[in-house]
Amino acid sequence: MTDPAAVPLRMKDGFRLRGAEMTRIETFTDAAFAFALTLLVVSLTPPTSLEQLGLALRDVPAFLMSAILLMMFWWGHHEWSRRFGLDDGTTMGLSCALVFTVLVYVYPLRFVSGLLVGYIGMITGLPIGSGAQRISGPGDINHLFVIYGVGFVVMCGVLGLLNLHAWRMRESLELDAVERVQLRGDIGAWIIVALSGVLSVALGLLLPPGWVGIPGWAYMLLPIVMPLYGRVNARRRAALEAGPGSNLSRDDAR
Repeated sequence: MTDPAAVPLRMKDGFRLRGAEMTRIETFTDAAFAFALTLLVVSLTPPTSLEQLGLALRDVPAFLMSAILLMMFWWGHHEWSRRFGLDDGTTMGLSCALVFTVLVYVYPLRFVSGLLVGYIGMITGLPIGSGAQRISGPGDINHLFVIYGVGFVVMCGVLGLLNLHAWRMRESLELDAVERVQLRGDIGAWIIVALSGVLSVALGLLLPPGWVGIPGWAYMLLPIVMPLYGRVNARRRAALEAGPGSNLSRDDAR
């Protein structure tokens, strides 16, 4: 009889909990994301007057916007670690690449968020955006989206490669049919998110200078595409869990 304590717990997303204990590389990655969040909000010149404090507080919406995006990437790595608990050379290499990228990506992320919030404040009259982010002309906006998009694509690519590494280790990890379907869905999800960044970079490089800000709209496809993709994966998982009589056999999950 199998010892219940030896069976990994099943998480709500269908995966068994293999990474209950934090590894050193996961701790290092968490610390890097925490430091990146600090860089988003901390200025080298803290406010020394009430006027400067007011300007700093106007950047809070930009900080929240940037922090939410950073936490999306952190959550992707956190969930991956909980699901698979891998601590090999490939895991360390990809996690270090993620750490390096996030510490560089935080600067264009902060710049784009500040510029966007400042623009929203300008057209709505809301007291948001300090105006600290400046560009020399409208043509710089598309160039900025190219820099931002490259970092976004690399972050998505690293998380996609981590999930692909787990897929290659599926036999040693003893992934069951449900976990395999879910993992393949996650790999596809990161590819789709990365493609939005690729599209934005391509638009930023190819569009004439007069098409200002169009590359940023590439990311607006995600709220449409991702829920549809999630529904497809949910149906596949539901069909698999329904049993042998469903349209999806367990061989399809391999």
